[in-house]
Amino acid sequence: MRLISALALASALMLGGGVAGAQEKVLSERGDISIEQQSKVDMFRPEKDKEAIPRNYDKQPPLIPHSVKGYNINQNFNKCMDCHSADRFKETGATKVGDTHYLDRDGKKHANISPRRYFCMQCHVPQFDAKPLVENTYKPAAKRGQQ
Repeated sequence: MRLISALALASALMLGGGVAGAQEKVLSERGDISIEQQSKVDMFRPEKDKEAIPRNYDKQPPLIPHSVKGYNINQNFNKCMDCHSADRFKETGATKVGDTHYLDRDGKKHANISPRRYFCMQCHVPQFDAKPLVENTYKPAAKRGQQ
């Protein structure tokens, strides 16, 4: 048993770079900021309650034109449906969830939102005022009948 323990310790020191290797400081992409601290860089500034950014292509999920900070979406509750459900959208002034969100994979319509469309932020993301990291040369395709 002692031999096995000694071999394990020796191999750990060799693989880990020894005692000196454990004390070396590793440079981080975050700079000299510990993981517990927040970066002071404010790259993204959410646009709150603004006009919706137009879509770039057919069937593009619309961007969310308001803050979603603190929104709770889990298997028991979906905060988005407080305003966007078919029952509430008129009184809240929100965009109604699309009819396709109530269809299951076989195309059958249900009274409640489909489980595969339930987690809204899989497709819909908040719009941000952020400078592009790289130049974007994307141009949307012409609509049918246009050139």
